[in-house]
Amino acid sequence: MTREPVYTTAITVGRALFQSLNLRRRVRGIQNLPRTGGAVLAITHFSYVDFALTEWAMHRSTGRKIRYLATAKSFDHPIAGPLMRAMKHIPVDRDDGMPAYRRSLEVLKEGELLGVFPEAQVNVSWTVGEIKAGAVRMAAAAGVPLIPVVLWGSHRVLTRDHPFQLRKAWGSPVLISFGEPMRPRRREAEKAAVELHDRLAAMLDEAQRDYPLRPAPGTDPWWLPAHLGGTAPRPVLSTASGETAGRAS
Repeated sequence: MTREPVYTTAITVGRALFQSLNLRRRVRGIQNLPRTGGAVLAITHFSYVDFALTEWAMHRSTGRKIRYLATAKSFDHPIAGPLMRAMKHIPVDRDDGMPAYRRSLEVLKEGELLGVFPEAQVNVSWTVGEIKAGAVRMAAAAGVPLIPVVLWGSHRVLTRDHPFQLRKAWGSPVLISFGEPMRPRRREAEKAAVELHDRLAAMLDEAQRDYPLRPAPGTDPWWLPAHLGGTAPRPVLSTASGETAGRAS
Protein backbone atom coordinates (compact mmCIF):
# COMPACT_ATOMS: atom_id res chain seq x y z
CA MET A 1 0.00 0.00 0.00
CA THR A 2 1.46 3.37 -1.09
CA ARG A 3 2.13 5.81 1.72
CA GLU A 4 0.13 9.00 1.52
CA PRO A 5 1.32 11.34 4.28
CA VAL A 6 -1.11 14.17 3.47
CA TYR A 7 -4.18 11.95 3.45
CA THR A 8 -3.05 10.05 6.54
CA THR A 9 -2.46 13.32 8.38
CA ALA A 10 -5.90 14.60 7.34
CA ILE A 11 -7.54 11.44 8.69
CA THR A 12 -5.62 11.75 11.96
CA VAL A 13 -6.59 15.40 12.38
CA GLY A 14 -10.22 14.68 11.51
CA ARG A 15 -10.37 11.81 13.99
CA ALA A 16 -8.92 14.03 16.71
CA LEU A 17 -11.50 16.74 16.00
CA PHE A 18 -14.41 14.30 16.07
CA GLN A 19 -13.14 12.75 19.29
CA SER A 20 -12.76 16.20 20.83
CA LEU A 21 -16.50 16.69 20.17
CA ASN A 22 -17.20 13.39 21.92
CA LEU A 23 -19.10 12.12 18.88
CA ARG A 24 -20.69 8.76 19.60
CA ARG A 25 -20.07 6.88 16.37
CA ARG A 26 -21.91 3.67 15.57
CA VAL A 27 -21.05 1.77 12.39
CA ARG A 28 -23.24 -0.87 10.77
CA GLY A 29 -22.68 -3.20 7.83
CA ILE A 30 -18.92 -3.01 8.10
CA GLN A 31 -18.74 -6.48 6.55
CA ASN A 32 -20.05 -4.99 3.29
CA LEU A 33 -16.88 -2.96 2.78
CA PRO A 34 -14.49 -4.47 0.23
CA ARG A 35 -11.01 -5.14 1.51
CA THR A 36 -9.55 -5.04 -1.98
CA GLY A 37 -10.61 -3.89 -5.44
CA GLY A 38 -12.61 -0.98 -6.73
CA ALA A 39 -16.06 0.04 -5.52
CA VAL A 40 -18.35 3.05 -5.67
CA LEU A 41 -19.70 4.35 -2.37
CA ALA A 42 -23.01 6.20 -2.90
CA ILE A 43 -23.40 8.38 0.20
CA THR A 44 -26.30 10.43 1.54
CA HIS A 45 -25.45 14.10 1.96
CA PHE A 46 -26.89 15.93 4.96
CA SER A 47 -23.67 17.43 6.33
CA TYR A 48 -20.43 19.10 5.30
CA VAL A 49 -18.47 16.44 7.23
CA ASP A 50 -20.06 13.33 5.68
CA PHE A 51 -16.96 12.67 3.59
CA ALA A 52 -14.64 12.80 6.60
CA LEU A 53 -16.85 10.61 8.79
CA THR A 54 -17.20 8.01 6.04
CA GLU A 55 -13.44 7.96 5.48
CA TRP A 56 -12.87 7.68 9.23
CA ALA A 57 -15.08 4.59 9.41
CA MET A 58 -13.57 3.10 6.26
CA HIS A 59 -9.95 3.67 7.23
CA ARG A 60 -10.41 2.39 10.75
CA SER A 61 -11.96 -0.84 9.48
CA THR A 62 -9.98 -1.56 6.32
CA GLY A 63 -7.10 0.93 6.20
CA ARG A 64 -8.31 2.02 2.76
CA LYS A 65 -8.73 5.54 1.45
CA ILE A 66 -11.60 6.97 -0.58
CA ARG A 67 -11.19 9.23 -3.62
CA TYR A 68 -14.08 11.67 -3.66
CA LEU A 69 -15.73 13.48 -6.52
CA ALA A 70 -15.88 17.18 -5.61
CA THR A 71 -16.79 20.39 -7.39
CA ALA A 72 -13.94 21.89 -9.39
CA LYS A 73 -14.45 25.15 -7.47
CA SER A 74 -13.19 23.53 -4.28
CA PHE A 75 -9.87 22.81 -5.98
CA ASP A 76 -9.37 26.55 -6.58
CA HIS A 77 -9.21 27.33 -2.86
CA PRO A 78 -5.66 28.33 -1.86
CA ILE A 79 -5.62 25.94 1.11
CA ALA A 80 -8.17 23.25 0.31
CA GLY A 81 -7.13 22.94 -3.35
CA PRO A 82 -3.59 21.62 -2.78
CA LEU A 83 -4.90 19.27 -0.09
CA MET A 84 -7.60 17.92 -2.39
CA ARG A 85 -5.07 17.26 -5.12
CA ALA A 86 -2.63 15.63 -2.70
CA MET A 87 -5.39 13.28 -1.52
CA LYS A 88 -6.13 12.43 -5.18
CA HIS A 89 -9.75 13.55 -5.13
CA ILE A 90 -11.39 14.20 -8.49
CA PRO A 91 -12.63 17.64 -9.63
CA VAL A 92 -16.01 17.79 -11.35
CA ASP A 93 -16.82 20.57 -13.79
CA ARG A 94 -20.60 21.00 -13.75
CA ASP A 95 -20.52 22.16 -17.39
CA ASP A 96 -18.41 19.25 -18.61
CA GLY A 97 -18.42 16.16 -16.44
CA MET A 98 -16.76 13.82 -18.95
CA PRO A 99 -13.14 14.31 -17.73
CA ALA A 100 -14.23 13.49 -14.17
CA TYR A 101 -16.17 10.47 -15.43
CA ARG A 102 -13.16 9.13 -17.32
CA ARG A 103 -10.84 9.69 -14.37
CA SER A 104 -13.33 7.97 -12.06
CA LEU A 105 -13.35 4.87 -14.25
CA GLU A 106 -9.55 4.83 -14.21
CA VAL A 107 -9.53 5.06 -10.42
CA LEU A 108 -12.05 2.23 -10.09
CA LYS A 109 -10.22 -0.03 -12.55
CA GLU A 110 -7.01 0.61 -10.59
CA GLY A 111 -8.74 -0.95 -7.59
CA GLU A 112 -9.51 2.27 -5.72
CA LEU A 113 -12.62 3.32 -3.79
CA LEU A 114 -14.68 6.18 -5.20
CA GLY A 115 -16.94 8.29 -2.99
CA VAL A 116 -19.96 9.88 -4.66
CA PHE A 117 -22.82 11.99 -3.29
CA PRO A 118 -25.56 11.10 -5.79
CA GLU A 119 -27.85 13.87 -4.52
CA ALA A 120 -25.14 16.32 -5.67
CA GLN A 121 -25.80 18.85 -2.89
CA VAL A 122 -26.39 18.97 0.86
CA ASN A 123 -30.03 17.98 1.36
CA VAL A 124 -31.71 19.83 4.25
CA SER A 125 -35.03 17.98 4.23
CA TRP A 126 -33.23 15.05 5.95
CA THR A 127 -34.82 12.66 3.46
CA VAL A 128 -33.21 10.97 0.46
CA GLY A 129 -33.50 13.31 -2.49
CA GLU A 130 -33.29 12.92 -6.23
CA ILE A 131 -30.64 10.39 -7.15
CA LYS A 132 -28.44 11.08 -10.16
CA ALA A 133 -27.53 7.97 -12.13
CA GLY A 134 -23.81 8.80 -12.43
CA ALA A 135 -22.73 6.60 -9.52
CA VAL A 136 -24.68 3.69 -10.97
CA ARG A 137 -23.24 4.19 -14.45
CA MET A 138 -19.66 4.36 -13.17
CA ALA A 139 -20.02 1.18 -11.14
CA ALA A 140 -21.58 -0.62 -14.11
CA ALA A 141 -18.96 0.60 -16.60
CA ALA A 142 -16.06 -0.35 -14.32
CA GLY A 143 -17.61 -3.66 -13.30
CA VAL A 144 -17.36 -2.90 -9.58
CA PRO A 145 -19.89 -3.06 -6.73
CA LEU A 146 -22.01 -0.07 -5.72
CA ILE A 147 -22.37 0.30 -1.97
CA PRO A 148 -25.17 2.43 -0.46
CA VAL A 149 -23.97 4.47 2.53
CA VAL A 150 -26.18 6.38 4.97
CA LEU A 151 -25.09 8.79 7.68
CA TRP A 152 -27.49 10.11 10.30
CA GLY A 153 -26.56 12.59 13.00
CA SER A 154 -23.68 14.18 11.10
CA HIS A 155 -25.91 17.18 10.30
CA ARG A 156 -26.02 18.01 14.01
CA VAL A 157 -22.30 18.81 13.73
CA LEU A 158 -22.22 21.05 10.64
CA THR A 159 -24.66 21.56 7.80
CA ARG A 160 -26.25 24.14 5.53
CA ASP A 161 -28.20 26.92 7.27
CA HIS A 162 -27.04 25.71 10.69
CA PRO A 163 -23.60 27.06 11.67
CA PHE A 164 -21.47 25.02 14.03
CA GLN A 165 -22.48 25.30 17.68
CA LEU A 166 -20.59 23.33 20.28
CA ARG A 167 -23.63 22.72 22.47
CA LYS A 168 -25.51 21.15 19.54
CA ALA A 169 -22.62 19.10 18.22
CA TRP A 170 -21.20 17.92 21.54
CA GLY A 171 -21.81 14.24 22.20
CA SER A 172 -23.99 13.75 19.14
CA PRO A 173 -24.50 10.15 18.08
CA VAL A 174 -23.53 9.55 14.45
CA LEU A 175 -24.82 6.41 12.74
CA ILE A 176 -22.93 5.22 9.64
CA SER A 177 -24.49 2.36 7.71
CA PHE A 178 -22.91 0.48 4.79
CA GLY A 179 -25.51 -1.43 2.78
CA GLU A 180 -25.20 -4.64 0.84
CA PRO A 181 -23.36 -4.20 -2.48
CA MET A 182 -25.35 -3.71 -5.66
CA ARG A 183 -24.18 -4.94 -9.08
CA PRO A 184 -25.80 -2.57 -11.59
CA ARG A 185 -25.78 -3.23 -15.33
CA ARG A 186 -25.10 -0.61 -17.98
CA ARG A 187 -28.40 -1.06 -19.76
CA GLU A 188 -30.39 -0.76 -16.52
CA ALA A 189 -28.83 2.39 -15.04
CA GLU A 190 -32.10 4.26 -14.50
CA LYS A 191 -33.74 1.23 -12.90
CA ALA A 192 -30.70 0.76 -10.66
CA ALA A 193 -30.83 4.45 -9.66
CA VAL A 194 -34.40 3.92 -8.44
CA GLU A 195 -33.28 0.85 -6.52
CA LEU A 196 -30.39 2.82 -5.01
CA HIS A 197 -32.80 5.54 -3.90
CA ASP A 198 -35.10 3.00 -2.29
CA ARG A 199 -32.25 1.23 -0.51
CA LEU A 200 -30.87 4.49 0.85
CA ALA A 201 -34.35 5.55 1.98
CA ALA A 202 -34.91 2.25 3.80
CA MET A 203 -31.51 2.46 5.48
CA LEU A 204 -32.19 6.05 6.50
CA ASP A 205 -35.58 5.13 7.96
CA GLU A 206 -33.89 2.46 10.06
CA ALA A 207 -31.18 4.85 11.26
CA GLN A 208 -33.77 7.50 12.20
CA ARG A 209 -35.84 4.95 14.12
CA ASP A 210 -32.79 3.76 16.04
CA TYR A 211 -31.30 7.18 16.75
CA PRO A 212 -30.93 7.50 20.54
CA LEU A 213 -31.67 11.24 20.79
CA ARG A 214 -35.04 12.95 20.77
CA PRO A 215 -35.70 16.70 20.81
CA ALA A 216 -35.82 18.13 24.32
CA PRO A 217 -39.12 19.77 25.28
CA GLY A 218 -39.26 23.39 24.23
CA THR A 219 -36.41 23.11 21.70
CA ASP A 220 -36.55 23.44 17.94
CA PRO A 221 -36.49 19.96 16.34
CA TRP A 222 -34.70 21.36 13.28
CA TRP A 223 -32.63 18.21 12.85
CA LEU A 224 -35.65 15.96 12.29
CA PRO A 225 -37.49 15.64 8.96
CA ALA A 226 -41.02 16.98 8.74
CA HIS A 227 -42.60 13.52 8.61
CA LEU A 228 -41.06 12.77 12.02
CA GLY A 229 -42.32 15.97 13.56
CA GLY A 230 -39.27 18.11 12.83
CA THR A 231 -39.10 21.59 11.36
CA ALA A 232 -36.90 20.71 8.38
CA PRO A 233 -38.21 21.88 4.98
CA ARG A 234 -40.59 19.44 3.38
CA PRO A 235 -39.38 17.54 0.31
CA VAL A 236 -40.26 19.34 -2.90
CA LEU A 237 -38.39 17.78 -5.85
CA SER A 238 -39.55 14.70 -7.72
CA THR A 239 -37.23 11.70 -7.72
CA ALA A 240 -36.77 8.95 -10.28
CA SER A 241 -38.92 6.70 -8.09
CA GLY A 242 -41.83 9.12 -8.16
CA GLU A 243 -41.49 10.27 -4.55
CA THR A 244 -40.62 13.78 -3.41
CA ALA A 245 -37.35 15.05 -2.05
CA GLY A 246 -36.16 18.37 -0.73
CA ARG A 247 -32.80 19.82 -1.56
CA ALA A 248 -31.09 23.04 -0.67
CA SER A 249 -30.20 25.23 -3.61
